[in-house]
Amino acid sequence: ARAITEALSQHSGIEVRPRIAKHYPEILEAFSKGDQALVYVGSFVQAIINARGLGTPLVQNVNGKELYSGVLVYPQGQDPAAILASHPQQIAFTVGASSGESCAKAATGGKAAIGVPNHGAAAGAVKAGKAKAAVVKNWWWEANKAKFPGLAVYKIPGISVEKNPDNVLTASKALPADARGKLSQAAITAKDAFQAPEMASFDAARLQFSLDLMKKGGIDPLTYSW
Repeated sequence: ARAITEALSQHSGIEVRPRIAKHYPEILEAFSKGDQALVYVGSFVQAIINARGLGTPLVQNVNGKELYSGVLVYPQGQDPAAILASHPQQIAFTVGASSGESCAKAATGGKAAIGVPNHGAAAGAVKAGKAKAAVVKNWWWEANKAKFPGLAVYKIPGISVEKNPDNVLTASKALPADARGKLSQAAITAKDAFQAPEMASFDAARLQFSLDLMKKGGIDPLTYSW
């Protein structure tokens, strides 16, 4: 956070100070009450900001994993489609994540009910027999699947689609247009601070898939709270 804010300040001429949010509601509160603020976060929070008209997305880290999906992990040898159909309430997921809560609820008509703090806990619940299956981020699974040799992966039709944008820098509506333009260009110039091969302009329309997942799962981005 410090490297990013220092680089944005240097290249934009606008003082940007780091502030670490302890939880997502803190971000939404800052955006809602009219603070001049930036946030660098993934699609679930971005979708809520977009739906509530609280901010304008500027740029995205383009690193080959800028779009992601939620995939189902389940015990090897079982039928994943049957698990979804017969045990929708017993699906684990990360709360407040497009690749967790949104995908799990979209795949189960809003019935998935085992909310956990992160993808590791979701997969761990399946391993421990506390859940029939779990929905986790596809890129997380690729990096961690060796830790769960008894689990297999299933792409849920219409749900496990790599269309959820990650690592987007968004400005609150309180920031004027000229400042947003300077900060966008600064982020593109300061890509190394974001550990990004490239920072590219981001179109808010790319959040539509994440919003559609919420709708399918009965999640209202206008009223959602943690």
